[in-house]
Amino acid sequence: MTNHVVAYSRENGGRVLILFLLFFLAIYQFITAGFPVFAIICFLPFVVLFVYWAFKFRMFAFWSLIIVNYFIQFHSLPEIPIPMSLPNEMLQILLLSIAIIDARQTPHFERSVNFMLFALIIWCTYCTLEVFNDTCGLGINVAAWYSGVRLLAFQLVYIFLVFSIYISSPEILMKYLKFWAFLSLFSAIWTWKQQNIGFTDSEASFLNGSGRVTHIIQGGTLIRYFSTFSDAANYGCNAAAAAIAFFIFGITTKIKKNKWFFIIIAIMVTKSMFASGTRTAIFCMVGGFAVFIVLSKSFRIAIPALLIGSVLFFILAFTKIGQGNQQIRRMRSAFDKNDASSSVRSINQQTMKKYMKDAPWGIGIGRASDNIPANNKFRKMATIPPDSEYVFIWLRTGKIGITVFILTMLMMLGGACYIVMFRLKSPSLIGIGGGLCCAFVAIQLGGYANQVLMQFPNCLTFYGGLSIVYILPYLEPAWIEHEKKLMAEQEERERLKLEKKIASRV
Repeated sequence: MTNHVVAYSRENGGRVLILFLLFFLAIYQFITAGFPVFAIICFLPFVVLFVYWAFKFRMFAFWSLIIVNYFIQFHSLPEIPIPMSLPNEMLQILLLSIAIIDARQTPHFERSVNFMLFALIIWCTYCTLEVFNDTCGLGINVAAWYSGVRLLAFQLVYIFLVFSIYISSPEILMKYLKFWAFLSLFSAIWTWKQQNIGFTDSEASFLNGSGRVTHIIQGGTLIRYFSTFSDAANYGCNAAAAAIAFFIFGITTKIKKNKWFFIIIAIMVTKSMFASGTRTAIFCMVGGFAVFIVLSKSFRIAIPALLIGSVLFFILAFTKIGQGNQQIRRMRSAFDKNDASSSVRSINQQTMKKYMKDAPWGIGIGRASDNIPANNKFRKMATIPPDSEYVFIWLRTGKIGITVFILTMLMMLGGACYIVMFRLKSPSLIGIGGGLCCAFVAIQLGGYANQVLMQFPNCLTFYGGLSIVYILPYLEPAWIEHEKKLMAEQEERERLKLEKKIASRV
């Protein structure tokens, strides 16, 4: 019997077995999500068709994941009657299944055994132990824990593995970076559309409903634009981190068309960042550029970047230049210690500290207002706005958990920075690695002040980006050859252009 199974696996790659596993996993996810059985039956043919295309064209599911992740919270698209995280999770599981089946042809799993995986294992192990956390005295709630730990820990491992495996060549790497840039460009254009043409019905509904307090401010005279994202804070932090990466890609690449492509998109995304009115975005950009100055190890790059950054910081913090523009006034208020918004956050956090003294392990992952009764001591901790991803993690996992989280993030970032500074030789590849590290730092700073770190599309974009840094040493030999080819083509185009110009003068 065993021999028959082995022979079958060799001949068919276990495709049918994986499809059955995925089928049952989909059924389980749909049922636990409360999705009607009839809807499941109607939806399954599309799932089967998609899985077929994914197996036939490996990268089809990967690019689908990037698109779905980016637009899953786009207010102008129809809402899907399933949990928002489910499409991402199913696509990631599908991609990992395909990779396991094709491991004989494309063995890239060895690339994923690195320091980032080690750090993620530590964080996931702690979050797994949190299933036994009964601080609230309500007993162990495995379902609630699992719903929370998927987003807080397990998805980070999925993202890491998917990017480590599927970014397998210089061509795919550059396609991904440009694809990301085009998506960011679309968001920048959509911001312009919201400003100059108006909002769609669903966007207007959000703006006048749950988003009214936070997005229509200064007596109704200023709107914080949120583009294709869930809210303005999410968009502003994402735009700041993405713009930093694109600026660095543009500065360090040797290919002129890529240089102008990334720099122009970076400028447009930065402009849209200001339209979001997200004050934290300023600190995201400053922090990202500060890391780039260190990683560049070049005075030629560091000195101009430091001067430009210092001038911009001085203008915002110590002058009234541009004060006539509401968006600039909004950003400038980030440096006001007496700002009302900052005061409210400080008061909330002081309240949290009093309760959290009795909860060193946190109130528990997955604990929320819907599963903590009103008479419970820690009910307030589940209902008070955390206003920060770090505060959210602190409330759920305690001071021990937030310490573990910070340490593992620093481990992951430190390992990536080491690769950029000491293992890579190609200046343009160092620029890509440096840009991704800086973007990761920027979004972490955003997560310190806003609850955006685990939001769509940030988690996949920036943790996936850091995962790419760890595989750059494997790609470098092929990257150098690829870049030489592009440089030769660029020189040939310039030579022909020069000859044509000379000929036109004769």
